[in-house]
This record gives sequence, C-alpha cells and structure tokens, in this order.
Amino acid sequence: MDKIWYITGASKGLGLALVNKLLEKGYKVAATSRSRSALEKAVGSRNEENFLSLEVDLTNPSSVAASIKATYDKFGKLDVVVNNAGYGIGGALEELSDNEIEQSFDVNLYGTINVIKGVLPYFRKAKAGYLMNISSMFGFYSGYGWSVYSSTKFAVTGLSEGLARDLAPLGIKVTTIAPGGFRTNFLGDSAVFPSANIIDDYNGIHKAQEEIIATLAGKQPGNPEKAAEVMIMLADHPNPPVHLCLGSDSYHLAKDKIKTFDTELEEWKEISFSTDFKD
Repeated sequence: MDKIWYITGASKGLGLALVNKLLEKGYKVAATSRSRSALEKAVGSRNEENFLSLEVDLTNPSSVAASIKATYDKFGKLDVVVNNAGYGIGGALEELSDNEIEQSFDVNLYGTINVIKGVLPYFRKAKAGYLMNISSMFGFYSGYGWSVYSSTKFAVTGLSEGLARDLAPLGIKVTTIAPGGFRTNFLGDSAVFPSANIIDDYNGIHKAQEEIIATLAGKQPGNPEKAAEVMIMLADHPNPPVHLCLGSDSYHLAKDKIKTFDTELEEWKEISFSTDFKD
C-alpha cells in the first residue's frame, strides 16, 4: 500500500473506478479532472491524507507540471501514473472539422505525452516508476466510423511500445492497456461525440454508430471494478506486459486482426521480398 498513484480523467469511467478501488484499499492517490468540483463530487468524502484532487488542463504542459509537483509536495514520491483521460470522436474523416480532429489529438495523445514528459525527470531520478497508458481496442483494430479516434489511440499504443524499450534500462516500466467495452458512461453524452457535420454518403457509418450506442450502452461486457483490480495487480507485478487487452471483446478483435494480418503478409510475401537488392 506504499505506492503513490497519479490518475488522469478520474471523475468518471475506468479512472473513477480505479480511484475508488485504490482508496478503499488504503492507497494514496492524486487524481485529475478538468473540474475539481466534479471530481470531488464523483469520488465523495475521502480521507484527505490519502487523496489529492487536482484540476488540470492536460493540454497545457504548465498545468500538468504543476499537478505533478503538487503530488510530490503532498506525498513525497510517485510510483504509478495512469494516463486514462480521453474521449471518442465518431464520424467519417471527411465529416470532421480540423478543430474536432485537433482537439481529439490534443486530449487523447498530447495530454498523455504532457503527463509522461512531466513525470519522467522524477522517475529517472528514482530509477523507478510505472506508466500505464490507456489506449483502446480501437488502438489496435480500427473500428468502422472511428478512424480519427482510432488514430489517436494507435498513436498511444505506438508511443507506449517505444517508451517501454527506451525506458527499460532506466528501471521504468510501461504498459499500454486496450480496453474493450466497459460498463461505464463512455457511450453516454460526456465521452463520445459524433461529428458536427453530416454527409449523407456516410449514412452507413451513422447508422452503425447509433446502433452501437443503442444496443451496447449499459450492456457492455466489461466490469470496471474488475479492470481496476487488474491495474492494481499490474503495479505489483515484477514483469508486467507491454500490451494488455482488457475484456473478451478486445481480445477477440486483436486475435482476428492478427490472423487477418498474418494471412495478408503471406499472400503478399513475394511482393514484399521483391523490392530487396539481389546481391
């Protein structure tokens, strides 16, 4: 219970489930949200010695740096960082405005980068630390109508994989977590946003996304409390994975993609090899 945690996007979803589970177990937690009052309302009455609520703009490196410093000032150290904040943006690429695309990358990717860059000097000094970056099953398998959201999460996955290699010699561990559908409010109004612009030629995408929200909201297979338990277990594991699918749906999508990709590789192997010099 001596590990200190820092969790972004903690006022709802998997972030909130993790904060609550950690506090129940007696851990000390710093948690961020765009609204401190919303975070404190969601978490409820807690022991102030163990909980630090932080209002942070993750797209602002100075705001992030101040929150990390506040965590060290209160708790004296930091062991586990969970980059959980993010939201979904649905629609065809052509429908999405430059502003919608940029905001999605700002929160889902650059917010994660800002936190990592802010905490790495402390982790390097300690020669220890653990980064958990929450990607998505759509960060490995790009979903129909989710090309921009998937691209932000693919970037988080690639960033994490590279960091795992870069930081291992410094004693710092990295895991990218790809959750499937969890029974949170992610499919609600606060975490998934359709494109403001609509092009009729993409009605297939619109209908598919409406169907997903109508049929899955509140019926997702994943249990947020079980996900929180897994993340706590990972923090204590001597050799955590670099990639982890959470949920049977995430696992099966990954397996299907790997099978399809392997088939495609072999089908086009001769063409792949044909571009080498024949010395």
